[in-house]
Amino acid sequence: MKLTKKIPLLLTFSLFVAILSGCASKPQEKMKFTEWCKARYEFAEDLYKKGKYGRTVEKLEEILATCAGTGYLEQTQFLLAESYFNQEDWIEARGEYGSFIINFPGSPFVETAEFRKAISSFNMEYRVARDEANTTIAMKDFERYLSNHPDSPLRDSINYYYGLLVERRAEKEFQTARLYLRMDKPQAAVIYFKEFLETYPTSKRHTESLFMIAQAYNDLDQFESAKSYLAIAKSEAKEDDKEILKQIQKVEKNIEKSEQAYEKRLKKDSEKKRIQKEEKDLQN
Repeated sequence: MKLTKKIPLLLTFSLFVAILSGCASKPQEKMKFTEWCKARYEFAEDLYKKGKYGRTVEKLEEILATCAGTGYLEQTQFLLAESYFNQEDWIEARGEYGSFIINFPGSPFVETAEFRKAISSFNMEYRVARDEANTTIAMKDFERYLSNHPDSPLRDSINYYYGLLVERRAEKEFQTARLYLRMDKPQAAVIYFKEFLETYPTSKRHTESLFMIAQAYNDLDQFESAKSYLAIAKSEAKEDDKEILKQIQKVEKNIEKSEQAYEKRLKKDSEKKRIQKEEKDLQN
């Protein structure tokens, strides 16, 4: 009777010890795993400081894949974006900064991430003849940054980059207008140059557009408009810009020659009509 009573008590005690051991081992395992992630991050950070960005990326991606819940994802995500940024892999950098902003909106590094995301967009491949999607993306990134941080000390830098993006758009419009002029489509060229001059009054191509629209009006035999735009171009041109002054002089001579040729045509047509009228009167 005494033996049978002791057996259940022994089993209960053993079970209790097992439970306590299991509960104790889980925090220990978690602590060891956290320490492992910390060591991995510090190793990656050391690679980053040595400028070994490619290897840094590999190690950081491993941490992101395995160390969830350890408290190391925030700095890992940011350092990953920084590594791509320093590699000048702009598309990947922009993507990682974007992920960081979404995943860690309360981080003290968010403002830096937003700024560098915009810089990454600015540096993505751009060619005048291609679609301007990357330019539009970069402009939106800078606009979003200023909207979120209106008092940022980086405002002057933002305005500088934004101005360069506007100039990219201006260049694309200028090249389109010039193409129509070269294709001997002066009416279309006039339309595009007018829009360009109205939309981008401070563009570096402004003076060129003025003497080119003057040439387009000259090709349309609209000499007063041609002279008007050319006069503005002459007033804007700098004395040391010899190439621009040379082009203005060339257009000025073209207008003069075209106007003379036009007057001769008018006289010839008038004389032809006079002769035709006299012949008709004689027949009657």
